[in-house]
Amino acid sequence: MSGYTVVFFTALKKGIPVASVLADFSIFGKDIVIHWYGAIIAFGFLLAVLLGGRIAYTWKIDLNKMVDVLIYGTIAGIIGARLYYVFSKWDYYSENLSEIPRIWEGGLAIYGGLIAGVIAAFIVAKVEKLNFLNLLDCCGISFLVGQGIGRWGNFVNQEAFGTNTDLPWGMKSAKTVQYLSQNYAEITAKGIEVDWNKPVHPTFLYESIWCLLGVLVLWLICRKFRKFSGQMILSYGVWYGAERAFVEGLRTDSLYIGNTNLRTSQVLSAAIAAVCLVLLVYFTIKYTKHPKPVEGIDYYIIGKERVSKEEYEALKVKKSKKSVSADTADPDKSEDQFETESDETAGTDNTEE
Repeated sequence: MSGYTVVFFTALKKGIPVASVLADFSIFGKDIVIHWYGAIIAFGFLLAVLLGGRIAYTWKIDLNKMVDVLIYGTIAGIIGARLYYVFSKWDYYSENLSEIPRIWEGGLAIYGGLIAGVIAAFIVAKVEKLNFLNLLDCCGISFLVGQGIGRWGNFVNQEAFGTNTDLPWGMKSAKTVQYLSQNYAEITAKGIEVDWNKPVHPTFLYESIWCLLGVLVLWLICRKFRKFSGQMILSYGVWYGAERAFVEGLRTDSLYIGNTNLRTSQVLSAAIAAVCLVLLVYFTIKYTKHPKPVEGIDYYIIGKERVSKEEYEALKVKKSKKSVSADTADPDKSEDQFETESDETAGTDNTEE
């Protein structure tokens, strides 16, 4: 490993060496560099996919269709995250076009990725005839996992930090000093006071902790209090939006709206949190007074048929008894096999229209 930076925390006597490069080697004369930033983002993405896949499986969402959503949503998300960041700093990138593809150096805006990913998911859901709100609910918890892990990529790059702090977890490194000193005029022009020789807020850590805590909170809501499709994504909007609106105010590298002092992500986060909160309260009250069956809880879509949870469980028991009585050669039949047979029993046609 190479590219070390020593990071100091106020409460610790010794610095912590942090590598920005995971591996550096050559294959057939071509230099290959794997950055920790990319590896951490990929790991967070993998965990998000696994959790989302598990939820989709529990709700009996067609996993083949979910793969399509994943592929197109991921591609759109990466492109959207980079373009959002690049356009926000177009004065720089317009003169350095060759740097636009260098996502391993940082510069992925979460909101750009979310917006582009959701648009792609909406299109795929329409084509594949998936419940879009249910799909978003499935993704809401997964987003928090990916963001909570992915923020540690900012730590190894020593970026996305905040203003000065005397708190025990205040952070300082050669990279924070370099960034603040080189951008001092630009930062102070926005009314932010900084001293590059002092520790700064590790805002990446605040967001990581909040997102991972949010996974537990949303998971509890999903398991115990889910009343309508769309509830989880609205809860995500409130949880993440409120945190981002606060933490963004501490950062020194915010993207701003034009020549104003308004931080783009702070304004957007506050608006998302407010809108999602109003909608969440409204629909929670509405469906508490007038309950409505929820896909994934009260019924499932198997093939092209709507099957109640009770009917599904009855079919499952029936197939299990039939399997045991027939003394089949494969007693550990998977649930996917069961669902296929259930479709046939119900007279469904699993081919796409």
